Amino acid sequence: MYSIVVHGGAWNIPNEELPAHRDGVEAALEAGSRILQSGGSAMDACVAAVSTMEDDHTFDAGVGAFLNSEGEVELDAGIMDGDTLTAGSVAAVSRVEHPVALAREVLNSDYVLLVGSGAEKFATSRGLPLCDPRQLVTDKERIRLAELQRMNRFGGPRDSFSLDQPSDTVGAVAIDQDGRLAAATSTGGTPNKHPGRVGDSPIIGAGFYADRERGGCSTSGWGESILKVGLARTACDLMGNGLAPRVAAASAVMHLHERVKGLGGCIVLNPAGRVGVAFNTPRMAYAWHHSEGSRVVEVSERGNSPIFDAGLDRA
Repeated sequence: MYSIVVHGGAWNIPNEELPAHRDGVEAALEAGSRILQSGGSAMDACVAAVSTMEDDHTFDAGVGAFLNSEGEVELDAGIMDGDTLTAGSVAAVSRVEHPVALAREVLNSDYVLLVGSGAEKFATSRGLPLCDPRQLVTDKERIRLAELQRMNRFGGPRDSFSLDQPSDTVGAVAIDQDGRLAAATSTGGTPNKHPGRVGDSPIIGAGFYADRERGGCSTSGWGESILKVGLARTACDLMGNGLAPRVAAASAVMHLHERVKGLGGCIVLNPAGRVGVAFNTPRMAYAWHHSEGSRVVEVSERGNSPIFDAGLDRA
């Protein structure tokens, strides 16, 4: 048995961007599923799935990520091994096309979190290539930044975060044929953010978490609020307490909503390979595959309920 679930962000995804988001999460799902089907590890599957979305300009990760207020890309990513509870994260890196791959190298070191130029020096020491920061910048994001600055809107603070603010953070959670579980998340943060701002994505227990005894989770949304409630760990603890994945995901997002008025969503996977998805933004892009044949590729709408529960735990 193996299972994988991926997401491409929770926000008010415009109608014209729905096909690209659907295609993007499907490509990531296929990349991860191929590895699991061939007997590969959950870690490899998560890195492959997230790297695929880091290469896709549709998402806020890697190439085409949102720009900070100075017109620069600053990337964050984290990954966790549910067997050993080891994790690796990087934040505010500007010369790495695949921050999730760098995060995995950190996981395999004596460190847990490296940032900025120090993380980039570590990449070089591990044989990972650095790129020209300009390679990560797209015209689409230059236009978005100019418009936000014209409206004097900055990413991150509560008074400027809305349901319409883009949040195309990407993530994956997988369990392989040997029962090993992993989770990963990657992002460029919020558009027009203050240089050096770091949200939830590279933080263990907030943006991602994996524990073979509880399950795994990857999140997306308003990072400042997700950090406050430790959304990923909250969802995993709820599964560890016996809640079905769909209920755990919905309960975690409800806690985010009620406790700090946060906006976002999460994907979860329990040790049995069952999936849950929940969000309180208008839409969320996700896809999942279970080796027993269940497969979903979707950009769902929340509707009138404060929380959307995708109800995917019946694998």
